[in-house]
Amino acid sequence: MYLPDAFAVADAAEIGDLLARAPLGCLVTHGPDGLFASHLPFVHDPEEGVLAGHLARANPHRTQAGDEEALVIFQGLNAYVSPNWYPSKADHGRVVPTWNYEMVHVYGAISWREEADWLRANVAALTRRFEADQPRPWTLEDAPAGHIDRLLKAIVGVELRITRIEAKRKLSQNRPEADREGVILGLSQSGAEQSRRMAELMREITG
Repeated sequence: MYLPDAFAVADAAEIGDLLARAPLGCLVTHGPDGLFASHLPFVHDPEEGVLAGHLARANPHRTQAGDEEALVIFQGLNAYVSPNWYPSKADHGRVVPTWNYEMVHVYGAISWREEADWLRANVAALTRRFEADQPRPWTLEDAPAGHIDRLLKAIVGVELRITRIEAKRKLSQNRPEADREGVILGLSQSGAEQSRRMAELMREITG
């Protein structure tokens, strides 16, 4: 992706944080019939350098993927930025609307996994991740005997061995401090929760 230095994220911990807060990825591959995309949650293992998820066996993505490098796109927080929020508008008027956002592109080689143990471990890992904030987290053991085994036969695993990651946080870093403060104020007063969360992120990241 287009990655100006002001917006580039290179720190591994920061990239891990981005991936932790934007778990739903868009897997994009190029095969015999062109581009094909599937949206699915992933577990990121930074030590092993892999993303792991699964999709329905009925999904034709496996036959459409080809052997080329795959891309998984993760989108984090995003919000519209009005030029009315820039104090510099009153000074010279040379301002335009834009969009602030977080984005991670993960590239790698795909392996398709069908082993029951691998699939069960992946489903369990995803469940632990997304049930963690529940008062009584659901686990695989809560399902009737044999139910999970039957469902595992209806999915196929996808493992992406990561070759490179491009991460971006476009948070008005290229604007003067007064304009950044104006954006934070404008976003914080928005009726949209995601805009208010973007304001909090900007305070944390750009000051």
